[in-house]
Amino acid sequence: MKKLTIVLSLFVVGIASSIQAQEISNNKFGKGIKVVAQDSSFYMKASMRFQTLYDGEMNLETNEWSDNVMIRRARLKFNGFVYNPKVEYKVELAISNRDNGKVAPENNEAASIVLDAVVKYKFAPGWQLWFGQTKLPGNRERVISSQALQFVDRSQVNSKYTIDRGTGIQLRHKDKIGKMVIKEALAISMGEGKNFTADNIGGYEFTGRVEFLPFGEFASKGDYFGSDLKREKTPKLAIGVTYDQNNNTNRVAGFKGDFLAESRNQNTVFIDAMFKSKGFSTMIEYADKKTDESAIVSDGVYQTGTGINVQAGYLFANNFEVAARYTGIKPEDNNWSDDYSEMTLGFSKYIVGHSLKVQSDLTYVDHDLSDFIFPGDTAPRFNDAFRVRFQVELSF
Repeated sequence: MKKLTIVLSLFVVGIASSIQAQEISNNKFGKGIKVVAQDSSFYMKASMRFQTLYDGEMNLETNEWSDNVMIRRARLKFNGFVYNPKVEYKVELAISNRDNGKVAPENNEAASIVLDAVVKYKFAPGWQLWFGQTKLPGNRERVISSQALQFVDRSQVNSKYTIDRGTGIQLRHKDKIGKMVIKEALAISMGEGKNFTADNIGGYEFTGRVEFLPFGEFASKGDYFGSDLKREKTPKLAIGVTYDQNNNTNRVAGFKGDFLAESRNQNTVFIDAMFKSKGFSTMIEYADKKTDESAIVSDGVYQTGTGINVQAGYLFANNFEVAARYTGIKPEDNNWSDDYSEMTLGFSKYIVGHSLKVQSDLTYVDHDLSDFIFPGDTAPRFNDAFRVRFQVELSF
């Protein structure tokens, strides 16, 4: 007992000493922890974030309610430069089960912990060369960080048709003509998505994107975060077009999903736009993903088709936002999904921008509206539904 008392006393003294020895940091909440080498040969910003989500859904045919509370995402991120400010890097790790693929004990899929591990070299003014694993220059909604979304999560257009991440090389360029800005990106990647360690089983994936900003750049890169948190004083518009070809893939979504017995070339086109002005923001995105042959093969079906997402919101002076979103999904072949529409009403309170916020949304999943928008569809196999979500985001 005496020894235990001594140990506890030493522990308390150690804690007290540690508290007194704490250093005052110049870092600011939401901006990460920044470290610079004394000789300026190294810089790192380290940050962490997580999302706690409640997700409830009612089947409107059976009136059955199902729900769950989860850590939707938990991330560690490191970025900065090494040796020279022209040599940048980014590393992002996913550490929650829901975030990295280990969603259930019976799931044998390998955990996808490494999201980004990429080196970026600024070899000339306006030019960058990237090498490693990171997001491809795909649809705008996907490239926007999951921390910086206008709604609780991305739309079903992104979920069904995105091209996500890849491992390979990217060439990026930005040029200004007066106030106008043009951005181009080219990527060559392996085509099997992230953390794929086997030899390349098919062909390569080629991605190209062009963006046009006719009224100049957004404040603080606002064309790649949701809501007009910077309250653009003058209208700002960004229009982007992406084309992606994934050669000889045999995964249902190209970069992820089950492996099929036959290979296909998958071609994807994205057209998107972002507009912001004085607290109002809107984003429009269209996706068209096709195979060069029939989507149906002997042991399954490729996840291809078209979709459209339209959303808009207004940020009030107290940083409370109301937003609405319409999403329509039309599969290339109904064997993998119904045609359906989603209508979502979202509410967000930005306490410290996207670093500390509370978000909730209400969604109605409707097949009848889909029949009106996509005439000639087959009868749905799934029921209409009503979904409620509530999420708290914390990033520091």
